[in-house]
Amino acid sequence: MNALANAYRFYAGSFAGFSRPIWLLTFATFVNRAGTMVVPFLSLYLTKDMGLSLAEVGWIMSSFGAGSVVGSWLGGRLSDGIGHRTVMVGALVTSGLAFIGLQYVRGFLPFCAGVFVLMVLSDAFRPAMFVAIRSYAPPEQRTRAVTLIRLAINLGFSLGPALGGFIIAHGGFGGLFWVDALTCLAAALILGAGLPRMDAGSASAATEGASAASPYRDGPYLLFLVIVALISIPFLQYFSSVPLYYSQVHGLSEETIGLILGSNGLLIFLTEMPLVRYCEERRLGLHTILRVSVLLIAASFALLNLVPTVAFLWVGMLFMTVGEMLCFPFTNRMANERADRGRPGAYMALYTIAWSVAHIIGHSLGLNLIAWTGYVRTWWIFTGVLLVCVGLLYLLERMMRREGVKAR
Repeated sequence: MNALANAYRFYAGSFAGFSRPIWLLTFATFVNRAGTMVVPFLSLYLTKDMGLSLAEVGWIMSSFGAGSVVGSWLGGRLSDGIGHRTVMVGALVTSGLAFIGLQYVRGFLPFCAGVFVLMVLSDAFRPAMFVAIRSYAPPEQRTRAVTLIRLAINLGFSLGPALGGFIIAHGGFGGLFWVDALTCLAAALILGAGLPRMDAGSASAATEGASAASPYRDGPYLLFLVIVALISIPFLQYFSSVPLYYSQVHGLSEETIGLILGSNGLLIFLTEMPLVRYCEERRLGLHTILRVSVLLIAASFALLNLVPTVAFLWVGMLFMTVGEMLCFPFTNRMANERADRGRPGAYMALYTIAWSVAHIIGHSLGLNLIAWTGYVRTWWIFTGVLLVCVGLLYLLERMMRREGVKAR
């Protein structure tokens, strides 16, 4: 009983000490992500409902990433200028309206344009959110605050795909767009009504920080961004080509695919906060954590080939999820630590742009590789990319040590 009580106290303590704005941001994120149903099923929607080829789907997903690059840059720039709160609320309202319109778009090129506009609006939110975390959480809480919001994202995501599969099975794809839109608008209402406005002092402090350092001339940070993009390219396959693999190779239904994807968010909800707290309290090396995380994601792809059975699809998802839980909170921590050198919006915009670049390359690359070489070779290629990332993380550690910057 003592062990259980201690475990519970450790788990509960992982959530202690956050300010009201952090909790509001977390709740709004959960509401928004609980309605995230279009993106996980977009490849299935485009192939089954619109009848597009895999190559066309890949280009549409690249438009998704291109819009994300522009939106991330714009969101970071606006956050340093007009404030993160205004940017977040505006991004949620406009992207909600864009989701309503997107369901009526037909044809390959119009859908490319529609997805691009949607992502420009939607992804302006992300750098603004990271800047908000910096405003509402002290440095020692930022990694846990990011993890808390990731928990909300993944708890919502554990519900979204499962509900999305049910909606598709019983009512078609159209309902997904409406749910996504309504939850964007609900999240905007929560943030608009609850978050304090950014004062002039905060805005001027962000501007003054611009003279300290530019992320565009920060060599280790630029290498770090390359690594983040290279890790993200294989990771994103779990939301484009891997669902197709589940369907085409293993013959799984949309509902079962939704449950497998949803297990990712559920596991994160149950274990990520205490895992991050454990790593921080034990003062585990940041670079070591990142290397282990990438090896776990690589193992998840290797398993798809080494043990190609339905039961091991769940094991592969487990490996990927643990790798994700270790990787993304701590890559964010590294970005935040570097952002202390200059304008936070600019630094965090580039961090989100690294993800966006992965969207541009990753979805199209994965789907085209499958069309050209099949699933087996594609999974081995992505395993190799992740192993290269492990080597680059060793190089990054050496660069940071040479400049005298050690991960705290």
